[in-house]
Amino acid sequence: MPLAVRLTKQGGPEVMVLEDVAVPPPGPGEATLKHTAVGLNFIDVYQRSGHYPLQLPAGLGQEAAGVVTAIGPGVSSVRVGERVAYAGAPLGAYAETRNYPADRLVPVPEGVSDEAAAASLLKGLTAWYLVCRTFKVERGQTVLVHAAAGGVGLILCQWLRHLGATVIGTVGSAAKAELAQNAGCAHPLVLDAGNRRELPAKVKELTGGAKVPVVYDSVGRDTFDVSLECLAPFGMMVLFGASSGPVPPFDLQRLAGGGSLYVTRPTLNTYVARRDDLLAGARALFDLVARGVITIHVNQRYPLREVAKAHLDLEARRTTGSTVLLP
Repeated sequence: MPLAVRLTKQGGPEVMVLEDVAVPPPGPGEATLKHTAVGLNFIDVYQRSGHYPLQLPAGLGQEAAGVVTAIGPGVSSVRVGERVAYAGAPLGAYAETRNYPADRLVPVPEGVSDEAAAASLLKGLTAWYLVCRTFKVERGQTVLVHAAAGGVGLILCQWLRHLGATVIGTVGSAAKAELAQNAGCAHPLVLDAGNRRELPAKVKELTGGAKVPVVYDSVGRDTFDVSLECLAPFGMMVLFGASSGPVPPFDLQRLAGGGSLYVTRPTLNTYVARRDDLLAGARALFDLVARGVITIHVNQRYPLREVAKAHLDLEARRTTGSTVLLP
């Protein structure tokens, strides 16, 4: 029987148990997939650890690529033998084989590898909605991206460069600054607790006093306050993650003081709830990947059996770019 990671409780990496699981024939609206690569994301850590609640027992992982081996009644959106990928619930991507809702699968085109698809779809769709939907970036604008050397950050930098924007990016080390710069970040800034308060002045300097129209912030608590100070009047604070912890409640009057600012907390699920939007985002991403505009940096690969080590490395910030598990 195929292997899958199962959780019966939340906690440290040791709670992830590999089990033999029986995969039934696909039901109505489902397709059976044989996974070839599974994406690893920080939200997996939150769900495993208990930071996000789960109904237990549960699987883990929400991004993978593979081949359709069977389809259930009423399925017309995919066919047997097709290469596909997905990003989103239901959880259970940490598996060799599984059933998945067919209408949430997207085709993987020629020119995009299974590893690139599995490592990029969730993060790439996130980058797509951030720069094309939440705040539509225009050529010539300067934007601020936190965690610019992370999985989403590296894709964001490349996409923004393609759009003709100038990127100011924050990173955690000189090595990560180089990664971000190679991905299109014009001004990588090493940011830590010691110099965080200097960020608004640095952004003001780099923009000739204008500051930026948008900040893309996946860090949360540690960067939120200084991010607001980097915004130009009418600027938008896009908080799409909280790797340093949730942002405490704050006085909305601060938005007035900053110049009629906006704050939004978008989620990928909202932007791809309709299949047409899901397909549009995937096509836009995979087109740029196939054309070499965006390079997916799969910098770590772990066998599925070493999933605990993968989580430990991710939590310890020992990873860069994207990571895949190989069933």
